[in-house]
Amino acid sequence: MTSTVPTAVQHTDAQPPITMFGPDFPYAYDDFLAHPAGLGQIPATEHGREVAVIGGGLSGIVTAYELMKMGLRPVVYEADMIGGRLRTVGFDGCDPELTAEMGAMRFPPSSTALQHYIDLVGLTTRPFPNPLAEVTPSTVVDLKGESHYARTLDDLPGVYRQVAEAWSACLEEGADFSDMNQAMRERDVPRIREIWAKLVEKLDNQTFYGFLCDSEAFKSFRHREIFGQVGFGTGGWDTDFPNSILEILRVVYTEADDHHRGIVGGSQQLPLRLWEREPGKIVHWAQGTSLSSLHGGTPRPAVTRLHRTAGNRITVTDSSGDIRTFPAVVFTAQSWMLLSKIECDDELFPIDHWTAIERTHYMESSKLFVPVDRPFWLDKDEETGRDVMSMTLTDRMTRGTYLLDDGPDKPAVICLSYTWCDDSLKWLPLSAHERMEVMLKSLGEIYPNVDIRKHIIGNPVTVSWENEPYFMGAFKANLPGHYRYQRRLFTHFMQDRLPEDKRGIYLAGDDISWTAGWAEGAVQTALNAVWGVMRQFGGATDATNPGPGDRYDEIAPVELPDD
Repeated sequence: MTSTVPTAVQHTDAQPPITMFGPDFPYAYDDFLAHPAGLGQIPATEHGREVAVIGGGLSGIVTAYELMKMGLRPVVYEADMIGGRLRTVGFDGCDPELTAEMGAMRFPPSSTALQHYIDLVGLTTRPFPNPLAEVTPSTVVDLKGESHYARTLDDLPGVYRQVAEAWSACLEEGADFSDMNQAMRERDVPRIREIWAKLVEKLDNQTFYGFLCDSEAFKSFRHREIFGQVGFGTGGWDTDFPNSILEILRVVYTEADDHHRGIVGGSQQLPLRLWEREPGKIVHWAQGTSLSSLHGGTPRPAVTRLHRTAGNRITVTDSSGDIRTFPAVVFTAQSWMLLSKIECDDELFPIDHWTAIERTHYMESSKLFVPVDRPFWLDKDEETGRDVMSMTLTDRMTRGTYLLDDGPDKPAVICLSYTWCDDSLKWLPLSAHERMEVMLKSLGEIYPNVDIRKHIIGNPVTVSWENEPYFMGAFKANLPGHYRYQRRLFTHFMQDRLPEDKRGIYLAGDDISWTAGWAEGAVQTALNAVWGVMRQFGGATDATNPGPGDRYDEIAPVELPDD
C-alpha cells in the first residue's frame, strides 16, 4: 500500500514485520498472547472471586475475557453499549449489511495483539481505501481551489514529491528514523531504549509543528502548509500540529498509519463476539461459560460512584442504586469520567495520578456517512476517462471523504467527512442533515458534474465524539511536556510501586496507552491490567512466558526528572 507521503525507509517482504509495541515499553504482547502456557494462573482458593471491570469497550471486554479464563468472575459495568469507540451503526430502512464505522475503522498490521483477538473470534479484514493506497481506485487532492487527480504519488505535481522527501529527511535528521524502525523490526530492546531515551529528553517539550520548523528540509512555509493538509498515511495532520512530536514519532516508527485494513462487517463485532465467546481453555468455570452467561446477557449499568472502604477494597455504586464492593477494580472507561460523571474519593489514586488524569488532552473528531445506491464513483468521465469521483483530501470543510463499497452492484457508503479538532468543532452545532448539506456543497465545487444527492438512499448518520456524554473526545493526544503524565498512567498497573492504600484499582484503555487512538493500545493496557490483577490475587505467569510486569524493570519507560 502506498502512503500519501512514504516513510523514510522502504522495506522488503524479507525483513521482519513491525509491531506496535513501543518504543516506550518494548514488550512483545503478541508473543505473550501466542504462548501455549497462557497468560498466567491464580491460586484455586481465589477462583470465583469478583473483579469489577468498568467500561465495556475493547479494553474492558479483553480484560474481562482474560480474567474469566483465569477463573475470576469479572463484573462488567457499561453506561451505553458494548464496544466503546468500536461503534458500528446501520442506516434506517437500508440493508442491514450496509454499515458505518463511527469510531475506529482502520487498523494497521502492526497491531499484532489486536490481530490475535480478531483471529480468535473468526473475523476477517480487507484493505482500507486510504488516500493513494493500492486498493483505492483514485485520489483527488484539492487545495486552494485547485484539484489534482492521482492513482500514485507520482501522478501529483512535483511539489508533493518535494513535501514527501522533506518529511523523510526531517524524520531521518531529527528522529533517527531508519535506526529506530530497524531496531523495532528486530525487537532489539537495548537499541530501541538507547535511541528513544535521547529523543524523549530532547523532544518532550517540542510540538509537531516546531519539529517541522526546526528541520532544514521544511524551511519552506508552503511545504509545511501542504504537508499539514495532505500529510502522510491517512491524510492531513495539521490538526496534530500543536501536539507533542513524541506522539507522532510513535505512529511513524510503528507504521501505525500505513497498510490499514478494515474489519469486514464492522469493528464492533470484535468486542461483541468476545462477550459471547465460550473459551475452550478455561479454569474453574464450566465449559460453555461466557462473559454474557456470567452476566445474564447484559452488563451492569453505568457507575455513578467509586470509593474506598475498609480492607482497602473498592466500593462501586451504579445507576440502578446497586452497591457492590470488590477487592479489585479495572477502570477502562475514558479517564475524564473520573472527573465528571463518576463521584470519586480523592483516595482512589495518588495525587500525581489525579494530576495526570486532569492534564490528559483529548482530540475532537466528527464523521458523517450516507448510504448510496451503488459505487457510482467508479463510473468513467467520458471526456477524461477518469473516475467521476475519488477518495478526496481537501482544505474545504469536508477535509477527508472516503468511498466504501462491497462490489459494483451493491449499495455502498460514503464517509462524506472525517475531521479533527477545530475542523470537528465547526460541525458541532449542526444536525446530521445540516452537515450533509454543507458537505454536498463543498464536494459539488470539486465535482461539479457529479450529482451525489441523487444516489443517496437513506438518512445520514453522524457522530461528534467530543459531544458524546461518556467520551467527551475521540482519543488522548499528549501536548508538549506531558510525557511524565502519560508515564504515570501507563505504569499504574505496577502497583507494588504505589502506597498500599492506593492499590486495587487499575487504569486501562487506549488513553492510558502510549499509542492512544489505536485499538492496539486498548488491548495492551488491558493485558497490563490482567497481569496486575493476577499478581494481586497471588497468581503468576509461567516461567517460559513472562508477562509485562515480570519484565518491567528491564523495559520500563524512560523516567524524566521532575526537578
